[in-house]
Amino acid sequence: MGVERSGPDQRLRDVARAMRGVIELLEVYWTRVPEGFSPVTVSAPQLRVMYVIERREGINLRQLGAELDAAPSSVSRLCDRLEAIGFVRRSSSTASRREVELRLTAQGRVHLDRLRARREERLAAALARASPASRARLMEAVETIRVALTGAVRAGPAEPPGSGAQQPPHTGKKQPPGDRAEQPPGDRAERPPGDGSERPPDTGTERRTG
Repeated sequence: MGVERSGPDQRLRDVARAMRGVIELLEVYWTRVPEGFSPVTVSAPQLRVMYVIERREGINLRQLGAELDAAPSSVSRLCDRLEAIGFVRRSSSTASRREVELRLTAQGRVHLDRLRARREERLAAALARASPASRARLMEAVETIRVALTGAVRAGPAEPPGSGAQQPPHTGKKQPPGDRAEQPPGDRAERPPGDGSERPPDTGTERRTG
């Protein structure tokens, strides 16, 4: 049985649903780029990589993976493709030779500039059908959305509204020292949550007999 929502929460979801529909339409609309725009085809995931690198010049693969919430191996393959077509350049970090920094090449920046110009042209053609008053209200709404999304991107991944109340509070309990010593460093990340945490800590005393 579904949960019925009303009031501000329902209105918020209505706005989100409308925005989602607009985004899906834009994804379809923007794929209709005239032939000859670019000799190179860049996929949507590759474009997201370029957007992040443009915003965070010199970002490394680990940071890029965290930004995109993607596995390092997947991010590395995307960067390999972008480097092969000349849109991304890798270089050793000045702080650590073990780190690789990512930057857009001049060719990559030109591609983004041309892509954005074409998208703006297509959007302008579509919005020309709306009245000036509607476009003015849309401008105000778009600015509100831009500010909200900018804050969300800077803050990182967020939980859906109301989901935080369902999470158990943090108790501050630490894993017993004995468990940490017995667990090899490379296996800690693969250990199931709660494994070994139900055993009482070692007090160092022996059980008396007789």
